[in-house]
Amino acid sequence: MARVQIVRTVPVVRTPRVQQLAGMFDVPLTERSSRTWEVNLPLEERDWQLGLIVGPSGCGKSTLARELFPGALVNGYDWPADRSIVDAFPAHLGITEITGLLSSVGFSSPPSWLRPFAALSNGEQFRVTIARALAEQPGLAVLDEFTSVVDRTVARIGSAAIARTIRRSRRRLVAVTCHYDIVDWLDPDWVYDPAADEFTWRSLRRGPGAVGGSRPAIELEITRVHRAAWRLFKPHHYLSGDLHPSARCFLALVRDAVRDSAQPQSGGWRPAAFTAVLSSPDAKGGYWREHRTVCLPDFQGVGLGNALSEFVAGVFVATGKRYCSRTSHPAMIRHRARSPLWQMTSGPSFGSRQTGTCAAFNRSAALDRLTVGFRYVGPAQPEAAARLGIAPAAPRKEQR
Repeated sequence: MARVQIVRTVPVVRTPRVQQLAGMFDVPLTERSSRTWEVNLPLEERDWQLGLIVGPSGCGKSTLARELFPGALVNGYDWPADRSIVDAFPAHLGITEITGLLSSVGFSSPPSWLRPFAALSNGEQFRVTIARALAEQPGLAVLDEFTSVVDRTVARIGSAAIARTIRRSRRRLVAVTCHYDIVDWLDPDWVYDPAADEFTWRSLRRGPGAVGGSRPAIELEITRVHRAAWRLFKPHHYLSGDLHPSARCFLALVRDAVRDSAQPQSGGWRPAAFTAVLSSPDAKGGYWREHRTVCLPDFQGVGLGNALSEFVAGVFVATGKRYCSRTSHPAMIRHRARSPLWQMTSGPSFGSRQTGTCAAFNRSAALDRLTVGFRYVGPAQPEAAARLGIAPAAPRKEQR
């Protein structure tokens, strides 16, 4: 893309107020008010997937995006007021493709998929708008006001989730925003700041086929909690909202992105994900099984639910017993099928009747949905088990 000159003009109507204003501030009156931008985006020089146009309000970001990428700018969509969000996606897409897109941008809450757009939170609306943009503009989507309607913690998590999706899909996306704090989380290939007229290629630190970037680490704290914490997560679970009375419960908290001395409440920890575990008997002395794992919508898409699930699994295998899990969630199944920390014990089925490791658990009552069974085979976490009040396995006594 060569250097482009963009000119915008509007007529000036000389009303009494306009003339008074011109006199007060010594502003020369002309027939038209005009503004000109000289832009040079050398996007043909390199292959890229993610771009970022960032600058203060009023610097012309939206005007430039509309001119530079004609037909690709997304300002929002008309959503049906009384129908589920899935009904607003293009008619040629199947439900599997739609839910796959929603999950890919970090919106993996089936109960929320059934709601109209207006009933969603700002964070959910942000994610579902991006999913629809990817559905309707699979080549290039330019998103205006990117992360402007969400708080900065959600903005950073969401940017990382969306970047991962774009890298995997080989699509192109240009984000347009006034927020500089998402740069490292979105990890774009190039950044253009209209206010400074400054274009920068960023270092491409990803190898062939890689989907991860160099986003900052997410601070996570995991603690054992009372089952009352489930109330926050219950509406977002894709099964029933019931929690077994004997469940042992754990909470993952994320450090708030905003740490401002002028805001004493900032910089704290925010609940992000929840896992509950049950003890189950069998002929081999019993095993542990994952009962509920839920990540709040604002924190989906960057692996926090899986991180919590695997940490808790490591805590419980430190007791010397097996740890099993059965899930029908597509994103969780995909992750575990690729992970060396999990071993598939039963493939997709409606109420498996297989035998072997975790056999009792594999005899699922889930006759109305496909589920997959897994056993955790990763490292144990004995120190964490002791810290969280889960008794590690006692040393075996030597046989005489």
